[in-house]
Amino acid sequence: MDFAAANDWDGYFHAVAGKPPRDTLLKALDCFDAESPPATAGIQPRLAVDLACGEGRDTVEILRRGWRAIALDGHPAGIQMLRERIPAAAAERLVRAEVASFAEARWPQCDLLNCSFALPFCQPELFPDLWRRIVGSIVPGGRFSGQLFGDRDDWVRCHKTMGATRGQVEALFAGFAFDSFLEEEKDDKTSMGEAKHWHVFHVVARKGDR
Repeated sequence: MDFAAANDWDGYFHAVAGKPPRDTLLKALDCFDAESPPATAGIQPRLAVDLACGEGRDTVEILRRGWRAIALDGHPAGIQMLRERIPAAAAERLVRAEVASFAEARWPQCDLLNCSFALPFCQPELFPDLWRRIVGSIVPGGRFSGQLFGDRDDWVRCHKTMGATRGQVEALFAGFAFDSFLEEEKDDKTSMGEAKHWHVFHVVARKGDR
């Protein structure tokens, strides 16, 4: 069984250590850069929340691009690995990094809410409140980047993760405009090399200005 599906998150963090940031995060950051240049001296950098940040592959890129970041994860090993890889020059822009589950996590208004491949692992009964907090925290003109699993994903069919139809995913983003919306369905392997049918929605979406 895959690390994530088995809830062996420590194993997963070590298995993916050193991998590049997710394409959805890079797309979101590029969209911001296309709208306006990064902050200059005397101007407060934008704030991103990396929810379920894992070992920090996305948080490190957020900081590298000149943003401030809040990194939250439910597993101490992930936060420890993140802290160990933050460059000294970027340390002051890491506003906080702390252990917090989906139910416990709280964060302020932000320009970007990033949650890469983690939302499907939220307990279904917690998801409505979590999603309300996510949407409410993104400022007008801000963005969400991340993934949700589709209803035909093997882990969804085995009731290991949450899944949704395309229509259900689109409905979650009422009030947003998609910068990128990719529905990917393929037979491939997990991080453990096991065969798996993947059905994933990769989303970058901009919240309306009103």
